[in-house]
Amino acid sequence: MSTKRSKSLRAGTAAIAALGIVTLAACGSGGGDDTAADGSTTLKMTVWGGDVDKKSYQERIDLFEASQDDVKIELQLIPGEQYEQKVQTMIAGGDGPDIMQVAEGVNVYSSKNQIIPLDDLAADAGLDLEERFGPVGTLYSYEDSVYAIPDRSGAMIVYYNKDMFDAAGVEYPNADWTWQDAQAAMEKLTVPGQQWGYSGAGWWAQWWSFAYQNGGQIIDDEGQPQANSPEVVEALQWANDLTHKLHVVPTAAEYADMGPDMGGDPAFAAEKVAMNTTGFWAINSLLDVDFNWDIAPMWQGEEQAVSAFGSGLAISRDSEHAEQAFQAIDFLTDAEAQAVIIKNAQDVPANLEVQQSEAFLKPEWATREVNMGAFGESSSFVFRSPLIPEWNEMQAAFDDNLGTFWNEGGDAKTQLDTIQKQLESIIKPAS
Repeated sequence: MSTKRSKSLRAGTAAIAALGIVTLAACGSGGGDDTAADGSTTLKMTVWGGDVDKKSYQERIDLFEASQDDVKIELQLIPGEQYEQKVQTMIAGGDGPDIMQVAEGVNVYSSKNQIIPLDDLAADAGLDLEERFGPVGTLYSYEDSVYAIPDRSGAMIVYYNKDMFDAAGVEYPNADWTWQDAQAAMEKLTVPGQQWGYSGAGWWAQWWSFAYQNGGQIIDDEGQPQANSPEVVEALQWANDLTHKLHVVPTAAEYADMGPDMGGDPAFAAEKVAMNTTGFWAINSLLDVDFNWDIAPMWQGEEQAVSAFGSGLAISRDSEHAEQAFQAIDFLTDAEAQAVIIKNAQDVPANLEVQQSEAFLKPEWATREVNMGAFGESSSFVFRSPLIPEWNEMQAAFDDNLGTFWNEGGDAKTQLDTIQKQLESIIKPAS
């Protein structure tokens, strides 16, 4: 799981660090006796997040438990920055959860046989992944097997300050914008030393979108790294030049001058930047602001492409009740339970029926009209991120080599050549 996502998606609704771990009863699976005297089975489920996440998952679990009498679920919420280590330790000790939340690191687990393939369980349950989830249905796959069922999902979108756009006489962003359109708008929306046209693209999910829009791939279809291809180099250089040559994005020093822990999401909420590209989670910090804002699909390059965020539900190898665990996952990802996600303004539900519902398009919590249809419009633009087993090592290679580049500027090809060599030594060829 990426650092930024643990700071935003899982922490955007609450302070993760302040949360303790939800206490579990001693009847967890992984070798213990988890069958009660009445014949019911208790499953252990681990997730990460904050207060809104805890509330939403528990409400969905309550709905599941009310739907039948035989299976109970005990929820364990773990702070995001501790999640992977905690779950890995549980599995190593033979006490892995029955149900576990996973995201980009899904194949860190599947490649080690720490979670089980779900294809047969889905077939037995009559769950059509494409019908329920669309393009992300088989996102969490490894070597042609599905290892997690999509639970939360949503494309990166453009947040924009309508007041700033109106004052500058700039049309609102839309999916037909090109890089040139976006850059021209950023330049018109920038007031030196006062406001900037765009918050920047230093996070992998942002600049990778530019790379895929430009026809590039970070990992190609054969599993080979292509980080220093001309298409990726051009995209990364453009993203960096927005800050250090065009000055339409704040520098690290300028962000620091705005206040502590300042970045794209809080800078947009503070009316320092006119546009911000991020996920659903930023909505929560904007419900009570006193300026006009909205959301739109991401602009395009040579083609339309945008990253997506989300998580899935997997079953660990330690579960002695895989069928019951899948029964629970099937329910938790169906429409009734998924409606809770949007009711609580937690995230974008992965379930297409819920994404297209009136409850999602016109949510009760919205304090102003918001173009929630931007998520659905973006769904066909989503590129499939390479969720390789070496995900963590790959991200470390980018983070370790691009820090100075983002802070001070520089030559994208030089940095990506170095990263390419590292990735070639890290990533195993696809079998």
